[in-house]
Amino acid sequence: MRNLLELLDAAAGRRPDAPAFCDETCNLTWARVKAGVDAVGTALAAHRVQHRPVALYLDRSAACPVAMLGVLAAGGFYTVLDTSQPAERIGRILQRLQPAVILADKANLDAARALNAGPVLEYEQAAATAPDPALLAALRTQAIDTDLAYVLFTSGSTGEPKGVAITHRNVLAYSEWAVRTFGFTQDTVFGGQTPFYFSMSVTDLFSTLRAAARLEILPRRLFSFPVPLLEYLTARGVNTLYWVPTALGIVSSWKALDYTALPPLTTILFAGEVMPTPCMNYWRQHYPRATFANLYGPTETTDICAFYRVDRPFADNEPLPIGRPCENCGILLLKDGRAAAPGEEGELCARGSFVAAGYYAMPDKTAERFVQNPLQPNYPETIYRTGDLARLGPDGLLHYCGRMDSQIKHLGYRIEPGEVETAAQSLPGVEAAVCLYDADRARLALFYQSRRKLDEPLRQHLAEALPAYMRPAVLCRLRSIPTNANGKLDRTALKAQLAQLK
Repeated sequence: MRNLLELLDAAAGRRPDAPAFCDETCNLTWARVKAGVDAVGTALAAHRVQHRPVALYLDRSAACPVAMLGVLAAGGFYTVLDTSQPAERIGRILQRLQPAVILADKANLDAARALNAGPVLEYEQAAATAPDPALLAALRTQAIDTDLAYVLFTSGSTGEPKGVAITHRNVLAYSEWAVRTFGFTQDTVFGGQTPFYFSMSVTDLFSTLRAAARLEILPRRLFSFPVPLLEYLTARGVNTLYWVPTALGIVSSWKALDYTALPPLTTILFAGEVMPTPCMNYWRQHYPRATFANLYGPTETTDICAFYRVDRPFADNEPLPIGRPCENCGILLLKDGRAAAPGEEGELCARGSFVAAGYYAMPDKTAERFVQNPLQPNYPETIYRTGDLARLGPDGLLHYCGRMDSQIKHLGYRIEPGEVETAAQSLPGVEAAVCLYDADRARLALFYQSRRKLDEPLRQHLAEALPAYMRPAVLCRLRSIPTNANGKLDRTALKAQLAQLK
């Protein structure tokens, strides 16, 4: 294969009347998706988007995959924008991107025009365009697998957004691995939690395409109400979850699986942040026969480059490994330009088919992170430096050790916040925990989520689990730890709260 649209052709040919992409109000069959993609592709082709970016400014719905694939049909590549983000940050992204056109739905049409970043095309109008099969076929014949499929800008509200450039080859290789590894079939029903501007959605979307499966795009409002969420999963027949641990943690913190009929889940995958083991154990108690897997990877490896299928019980204070490299994706642990010894921490670097082309229109940033493999000087081989630290354990598995840029130096010791967080989360009643360093006061602070104040039991628990230099000086209980638009813990918001603590 050389183009992702071949997956759509196959799915629509095999199962034209089967549901493909669904949301609360809309169920699109594969035939309707194909027709919509051809219509949008024809409309966009008039804007000469071949090999050029198209910005998508749409609310999260079943229409989004149609718009994304429509861009590919026109020979372009897409960037999905977060409509809830400030216009200033969106403006910085668009300045970097210089899109040929902005495709916006009716609800966001005026906001898209107000950005003054180029021509704006209404999605509903584009979806009503009469397809031009000859034009689309001609564009397809010129496609190759190293063409860009999309540019996904890194999340966060500070710093310069970096657009990760992903090719058709990247996604074809990755989706093939995902479908084969986890056994996705036409009977798989994904419960999509992540927004389409977040890399985890790549697994949901393109595994659905490759397997001719079904993607249920879950209403975001339900994630604050675990029981209605589970009821929705049941009603929609969802059997596969790929969520951030925070989303799974909301369900476990409310013990929602104890109070409602369980959805028919067979596969529960998680990535994006460290999974608290008590949360995973809670889910495993209720789904003892389901497949659980810890997936690891940055956006720059399409989505995932290593994984661990949970195959044994874990104690609540035992962190999960990130496992082994995905097929056709090599992992290097580098220490001062050499391979780290077994058990020694090194920077995790990825090589292989999943590694992105680089950062869009940012050659300097690309050169910093996408570098020549120092262990192979005799021919060109690009590796991606993740900035994450990991070690190879005696079990032959990779173990995540933290970020190179988030390690804390306190009282002369190097501290990994994750170790403090894991210890805190092993205390019953602590639903989530985040450790931060207050540099102004030279102290550790721990924010923890709990239904009741647990300061004294938590202090005693940490005194038994951690050396003195790792024990937080400040404990702050929250009813709910803030999350960002991706559903991940919002450390930026917590840092602002930390500045207010005495």
